[in-house]
Amino acid sequence: MRVLAIDGPSGAGKSTLAARVVDDLTARGCRTALVSTDAFATWEDPVSWWPRLADGVLRPLADGVPGAYRRMDWSTGVPRPGELVRVTVPDVLVLEGVSSGRASARSLLSHLCWLSGGSDAERLARTVARDGAAARTELARWQRFERGWFAVDRTPEAAGTRLS
Repeated sequence: MRVLAIDGPSGAGKSTLAARVVDDLTARGCRTALVSTDAFATWEDPVSWWPRLADGVLRPLADGVPGAYRRMDWSTGVPRPGELVRVTVPDVLVLEGVSSGRASARSLLSHLCWLSGGSDAERLARTVARDGAAARTELARWQRFERGWFAVDRTPEAAGTRLS
């Protein structure tokens, strides 16, 4: 199994790119699975949830067995564990989202793609358009967090492909 991580800041276009990659690979007959870090992260827990992804999905798939995780349910406005998502063993796992290419997981990755997506202001405008004006304060706080995260984790520098 190959693992492609598509990482970058919020609003950069990671989900859109990942969906296109999955569609293209699937059209070519490649068994592909997509897992988004958005299914794990919350405003209060932006990155420390990683063991749930590693233990539930990455390790089982690497051993050739299906994985599973509980997607965060935001329907009430307060995130809580929701539906169980099963992940069959693919030829290519596309892992997308903030921190998907983190240093602690790089040995598991076949390739890391960094998507910068423009300035903070441009990305904030896109995320507010996507998530609604009520989320602006949390999204701005999230952007401050991820700037620090990426500086320490050095994700952009580690990427084999960098897109803007």
